[in-house]
Amino acid sequence: MDRMYRLKNVTKVIKNQRVLEDINYEFENGKIYGLYGTNGSGKTMIIRVLSGLVVPTEGEVEIDGKVLHKDISFPPSVGIIIENMELLPKLTAKENLKALSEIKGIATDEDIESALEKVGLDTNKPVKKYSLGMRQKLNIAQAIFEKPELILLDEPTNALDEKSVTRVYDVLRKEKERGACIIMATHNKSDFSSICDEIIKVDAGRIEGVVNEN
Repeated sequence: MDRMYRLKNVTKVIKNQRVLEDINYEFENGKIYGLYGTNGSGKTMIIRVLSGLVVPTEGEVEIDGKVLHKDISFPPSVGIIIENMELLPKLTAKENLKALSEIKGIATDEDIESALEKVGLDTNKPVKKYSLGMRQKLNIAQAIFEKPELILLDEPTNALDEKSVTRVYDVLRKEKERGACIIMATHNKSDFSSICDEIIKVDAGRIEGVVNEN
């Protein structure tokens, strides 16, 4: 199904500070978008608002005509990476995804194994013994293993070496071909200039425009 994700006049105020200011943008399936800006620019807050984890102070998020926090509580099909993701330290990667899969009941054991294979995470160690890079691979696997229509990634290449970044980008291209809408945030535009259909500059809580459009 082709979906449209719309931010309509979205403003977010936290402690009298306007973190987002009158954001308007449309995202669609089958594209990869990059949100580019310095730390504190508002790009992560856009990810949080789109995910339904944060309620706008003003404006609304619309998904196919349905308004978040009014008609629906969360996007109907979403995978997400945000900072400080909670992983179960005593469980392995597969066991973590298995536990998550029981919430919705839509991912099979094959889906779990496929996601871990795609990101190159082949280990039976418990998560507490993982490096930062391994934890990030598991984060990415959990964002894609249920084949969501919307994939929201905050700093997805954090702690990954160059080979792993290339591998993850190949995974995201395949997710795009599958029809997913992928929105990534980074403070370094060069991180994803090769993969994004649109790179959107965010500054001081505002969208400053599209930096490039492939």
